[in-house]
Amino acid sequence: MKIHQGNLLIAEPSIIGDANFHRSVVLLANHKESASLGFILNKPFDFLLKDILPEIKSSIEIHYGGPVEPDNLYFIHNSPDLIKGSIKINDELYWGGDFEKVIQLIKNESLDEHKIRFFLGYSGWGANQLQNEIELNSWIIKEDFVGHEVINVESKSFWRKQIRSLGGDYLIWGNAPENPNHN
Repeated sequence: MKIHQGNLLIAEPSIIGDANFHRSVVLLANHKESASLGFILNKPFDFLLKDILPEIKSSIEIHYGGPVEPDNLYFIHNSPDLIKGSIKINDELYWGGDFEKVIQLIKNESLDEHKIRFFLGYSGWGANQLQNEIELNSWIIKEDFVGHEVINVESKSFWRKQIRSLGGDYLIWGNAPENPNHN
């Protein structure tokens, strides 16, 4: 299967022990021959946006986006009409844009947590690196998903739901404990 911007990358159960990507689901926000960039959707931190931006009162979660630039804040959203400078991922999702405008929209409650998701860091791959990882069965590509659901997914169960949706041999992994040694 060919890799496209906007795909979901579902970590194969075989990458146990990889601290960054074990049981991860990544939204591929940008894909070119030279590099790929994505955000891990299902690894929330134990702190909220208001914990790092005190002017925000909303309880918006922050997620671990990946190991690259973990001190930088990124976001995906489905409101390009409100957030200028956004980069289109697909017909339903965008990333980045005017950060000051985002803060203003959240403060005046014109943009809520159901329309935006924040990340510290991102996941990145150099030329051919992602393709090589897919050929080594580290990732499963998923094309058919609803964009707005990506912003609102229940993080803790998202990988499990995606694995189960693949059916077949993957069904057993949907019920397996996170660490098979705990079985």
